[in-house]
Amino acid sequence: MSSTFGSAYRVVTSGESHCKGVGAIVDGCPPGMELTEADIQPQLDRRRPGQSAVSTDRNESDQVVIQSGTENGKTLGTPISLFVPNKDQRPGDYSEMATIPRPSHADYTYQMKYGIRASSGGGRSSARETIGRVCAGAIAEKFLGDQFGIEIVAWVHSVSDIVSQVPDMTMINRSEVDQTIIRCPDLKAAAEMEALVMKTKEEKDSVGGVVSCVCRNVMTGLGEPVFDKLEAMLAQAMLSIPATKGFEIGSGFAGTRMKGSEHNDPFVLKGKRLGTITNNSGGIQGGISNGEPIIFRVAFKPPATIGLPQQTVDFEGKETTLEAKGRHDPCVVARAIPIVEGMAAIVLADCVLLQRRVF
Repeated sequence: MSSTFGSAYRVVTSGESHCKGVGAIVDGCPPGMELTEADIQPQLDRRRPGQSAVSTDRNESDQVVIQSGTENGKTLGTPISLFVPNKDQRPGDYSEMATIPRPSHADYTYQMKYGIRASSGGGRSSARETIGRVCAGAIAEKFLGDQFGIEIVAWVHSVSDIVSQVPDMTMINRSEVDQTIIRCPDLKAAAEMEALVMKTKEEKDSVGGVVSCVCRNVMTGLGEPVFDKLEAMLAQAMLSIPATKGFEIGSGFAGTRMKGSEHNDPFVLKGKRLGTITNNSGGIQGGISNGEPIIFRVAFKPPATIGLPQQTVDFEGKETTLEAKGRHDPCVVARAIPIVEGMAAIVLADCVLLQRRVF
């Protein structure tokens, strides 16, 4: 099973939902960069469970420890090992699900593929695995910000059919995003989203949503034709996040309803470089960044584990009723924000380092 992502900036994640801990190894981070746990912890705090009424009730502090790869607060250029202990495990909550595959979860497919699985909490298919991604992404984001001024901001675009209105998504910042627990900068929409998620949680059900993300100050030239196009790498990164079911960049599917004369982004001189008047391309043309903000969206399905009774069958094919126990998010989008940002940072850091090798 592959748990590695990236070429020049390589990330390996490890750990299951209810083991002793989770973490990551980052290989390829340049030496001499200032780095301590304090640079990583803020994003983990935004991802951790139990942080608000719209998230899971599992309570984890998720304090990261840098085990190797730094000395006196600076990176050595050697692999960086990161570890976060699991403290609020309750594997007993999943005893019933050891013999019953949860509908739309990974229980059945993991069992069929490997002949064994971690039945408590979904193991590697759990969103707990994303802690390693957030740690590695925070390091990548610091590198990109310190060296190139690149900024990455994600926010909740929609929950179910409640859609936010953001006048200028290229200017949004994290302070605006974090002013609501649902992480939506549109305060009116955020209130409606929070009410829906709370109602859904009380009903022991779940609901999905969409996360938008903008990457600003990205230089031109990132992306490797033909198969490692920048949008292809972003799509792979985003669709590897648990519960994702869709990815679109720029105009996305809406662009299919436009004519070429409407969709094309005319060039104009912006200072000393060419830029575009519109940005239907989402900052990428021909698989290569064009210097405009990179804008994309990621669709998250309703979490599969719900407390409502579901008619299904066990692994023997016998009909049964499953009322899943355990503590789970009624909607994942609020906690997915730093995960989306982290994976975007990993992709961009990888592309930057690959570009340095070429030139």
